[in-house]
Amino acid sequence: MDTEPLDAYLDRTGHDGYLIDADSEDADQRYLSGYDAPDPFLTLYTPDELWLLVSGLEYGRARKESNADVVRRYADYDFQALREEHGTDEARRRMVAALLSEASVDSVAAPKRFPLETADGLRERGADVEPDPEDTITTTRAIKTDAEVEHVRAAQRANETALAAAEDLLADAERADGKLHYGDEVLTAERVKEEIEVALLREGCALEETIVAGGEQGADPHERGSGPLPADEPIVIDVFPRDKETKYHADMTRTFVVGEAVAEVRRRHELTIEAMDAAIDAVEPGATGEAVHDAACDVYEAAGYETLRSNPEADTGFIHSTGHGVGLDVHELPSVAPGGEELEPGHVITIEPGLYDPGVGGMRVEDLVVVTEDGAENLTGYHKELVV
Repeated sequence: MDTEPLDAYLDRTGHDGYLIDADSEDADQRYLSGYDAPDPFLTLYTPDELWLLVSGLEYGRARKESNADVVRRYADYDFQALREEHGTDEARRRMVAALLSEASVDSVAAPKRFPLETADGLRERGADVEPDPEDTITTTRAIKTDAEVEHVRAAQRANETALAAAEDLLADAERADGKLHYGDEVLTAERVKEEIEVALLREGCALEETIVAGGEQGADPHERGSGPLPADEPIVIDVFPRDKETKYHADMTRTFVVGEAVAEVRRRHELTIEAMDAAIDAVEPGATGEAVHDAACDVYEAAGYETLRSNPEADTGFIHSTGHGVGLDVHELPSVAPGGEELEPGHVITIEPGLYDPGVGGMRVEDLVVVTEDGAENLTGYHKELVV
């Protein structure tokens, strides 16, 4: 990781170190420590050394796999004896304070969601603990190295394999009574999600949930979708898996119609592709996320559709932002939205314009791009055909 922004922040604020108390599901913890553990552990960064404090169970693996220069375990601070004398909570407070003392750290910055229990325990022992209002690590990890971009690219390739499995399932479906049927059963959103999840597992990826929303369900951008899938209506499929080894995410959306797409649905699909192309064309170093979002809004508004820019209270039309960063979190910096930050080389962002109306259904198409030195590279190779 690039430690220059963190070193500069500590120097500017006068803190001796940066402390994180979380498990590795916290992306900042995973990024700073380089370690994957299901239970909370402490990472203490100083400009000279990176320290980890883990349980005895994690000690051996942390020494081999983490970024740490120094790994300490509970036993190094007589945690068992402290617990017998003071109870578990007080023992942990004393142990954390001992870690800081050994590292010669009196003042630390911490993420804004740092545990209050840990902060209070350190303050009671004279340490200075202050939240980091700049989200320094979150901002730093938003700019990906070449290796990190390759992690995202690999996850997106797996994502495309899974989406192809879902599309094949739709293509094999029959239409009857306004619904899709596969074999002797009605084809449901749940069955398509299962196909996606199995394909992802075979590609080394996993996801907790995905979106397969047909007809009116698709008119709610974050409706996960359930039940029978409709024939001749849009079906929004949004898949955002995480690679099980690297922990980096991908994100992609396509909208399909099995059967006949009415003229309005086709028009919305064509406009959404146009809005996507306009937004991607606007991506370059120095452009803001807001400017990229504006490019998508321009296309929709020129065609007579509302956006939240033209009507902040709109509940149909383009009713969300154009995109977001993707990495260790599926939603991270930078924001491609009103107020979105200046883009820099290494930012990986989604471009996902869409139109929504309960009377028509949802329409969203999403690609994943990386900001380069002179523009953008699209990491997504999947086709954008509407009708299956």
